[in-house]
Amino acid sequence: MKRYLKAATVAVAAVSLASVAACGGTGGSSDDPNTVTLYSADGLADWYTPQFKAFEAKTGIKVNYVEGGSGEVVSRADKEKSNPQMDVLVTLPPFIQQADKKGVIGETTPAGVDKLPATAKAANGHYVSLANNYFTMIRGTAVDPKPESWNDLLDPRFKQRLQYSTPGQAGDGTALLLLVQHVFGEQQGLDFLAELQANNVGPSASTGKLGPKVSTGELSVANSDVQMALAAIANDKMAYETFAPKGPDGKRTTLALPYFMGKAANAPHADNAQKLIDFLMSVDAQKSLATDAFGISARTDVNATGPNVDAITKALAGVDVWSPDWTDVNNRFDALVDAYNKATGQ
Repeated sequence: MKRYLKAATVAVAAVSLASVAACGGTGGSSDDPNTVTLYSADGLADWYTPQFKAFEAKTGIKVNYVEGGSGEVVSRADKEKSNPQMDVLVTLPPFIQQADKKGVIGETTPAGVDKLPATAKAANGHYVSLANNYFTMIRGTAVDPKPESWNDLLDPRFKQRLQYSTPGQAGDGTALLLLVQHVFGEQQGLDFLAELQANNVGPSASTGKLGPKVSTGELSVANSDVQMALAAIANDKMAYETFAPKGPDGKRTTLALPYFMGKAANAPHADNAQKLIDFLMSVDAQKSLATDAFGISARTDVNATGPNVDAITKALAGVDVWSPDWTDVNNRFDALVDAYNKATGQ
């Protein structure tokens, strides 16, 4: 999980999955025909808040917002299939592919879909890229010397000073597993993570909870993603910086990790869902991604500029971007997670 919605002053019902489960409510769909329910992986709250407000002003439709980890929101929607509550889903890969395979999402064709490259939309028309994003590691600004490579993280000085979110549960944690295996090789990557356990504090379902720990010095290093990390540095004055660790060959590599969006297969408010999807994918909304949330639009006709774009460019400078075959990842998902758990003793 990333960050919880901070602004409660707009007409948006923001609910974390943990608190929903605790109180026994649904936190989802309303009987009011002028509502739409969005389940989303956390991290885009700073952008959602003004967009939901503008959407309601334009359409009269209120957004019920349910936020959780990438895997959590898919699991919740899947459990509710017999009594659907969700209208729109936003989550990271491979969880969007998982949702598609489970029949959670159906077809949607947003206005302007022709402005999206093939890599930003599913071949079956079930989801599109809401915002491009990339995996990163973060290190405290006071850490000296600064770790520069994956192997640097094995240094005993990081014992109980390093933590990453759990693969199979968090999108960023799953990305870490895939990236390490891409950089080292599949088995060698598992061997590296097994060795890294000597320094790892332990499992964490929340990527967003790790950033503040790095900022205060409780941790020295953690995983994150470029969008979330840069937003926290700018807006919350977090005392850490992003870095892409060098692999054994000296190259820095990251993994493309877009927020994907799809309409629920049996959306209770299907028309409202399509209106929200069209609104969030519109040129005006997509132009604000960089300024409001350090996100990058996948639309070819949106060319954002400004200091936030410069910060993203700097974070990715000299870094190779790898895009996995997410369909293959989804097909092997259970085996990948099982192999990770076996290697690390989780």
